[in-house]
Amino acid sequence: MSKFQFPESIKSRPVYGTLEPRPGKAHLFVADAEGAEAIIEVAARDAGLMAKAHIIYIPKGADFADKLHALNPAQFYEGPTYAASVQRLRHVLENAHQGLQVYLTGTEGLMGQAQNEAMQAGIPHTAIQTEHRGSVARRMQCVHCKGITEDVMTDPFVCSHCGLNLFVRDHYSRRLAAYQGVCIDAEDPGNVPEPVELYK
Repeated sequence: MSKFQFPESIKSRPVYGTLEPRPGKAHLFVADAEGAEAIIEVAARDAGLMAKAHIIYIPKGADFADKLHALNPAQFYEGPTYAASVQRLRHVLENAHQGLQVYLTGTEGLMGQAQNEAMQAGIPHTAIQTEHRGSVARRMQCVHCKGITEDVMTDPFVCSHCGLNLFVRDHYSRRLAAYQGVCIDAEDPGNVPEPVELYK
C-alpha cells in the first residue's frame, strides 16, 4: 500500500490531501515513485484532463512510466533524479499562463522541493495540490552545519555532512523543503539512544 496516514503533529508539519481534477487551461503533474498511482487515479476521474497535462516523473526504482505514457498526456518527461528534472520544472513554471493547475504527489522530499519551485514562480502554496504516496523517508536539514540529508528513515540519525547525531523533529521549513534535525547528545556526548524507524 503506497498511502500512509501521518499522525497529528505540530502546525508547521505539512498536511497532504488527495489530488482532485480541477478546471484549468493546463495541468502540471510532478511525481516520483508511487506518486504515479495518484496521477492515474486523477486521470480516471476526468477523461479530458490528460490532453492538457504535462507530467514530470522521477521513477526512483518504481515501474509506472509505461502506465503514465498510456494516459496520453500532452507532454511527458521522465527524469533520473529530482536534481536532473528541476530545470524542466522551472522552464514549465516560467512559461506558465494563468489557470495552470499544479499537482504534486509522491515522497515528501519531492513534493516539498517542487512546491518551493512553484512558490518562487508566484503560485501560492495554498493553490498547489499535494498527495503523499510511497516512502515516509524525510529530507532533513542539520540546524548546526545546514547540510541536507535525503531519505532519512531513522530517529536519531547521523548527519551526512558533519557527523552529529541528530534528533528527527517534526518542525518543517517550507523555504528549505526540509525537516529540522537537532543534536541529540549536545549536553551528554555519546549518550545516543538506539535508532528506531520513523513511525514505528
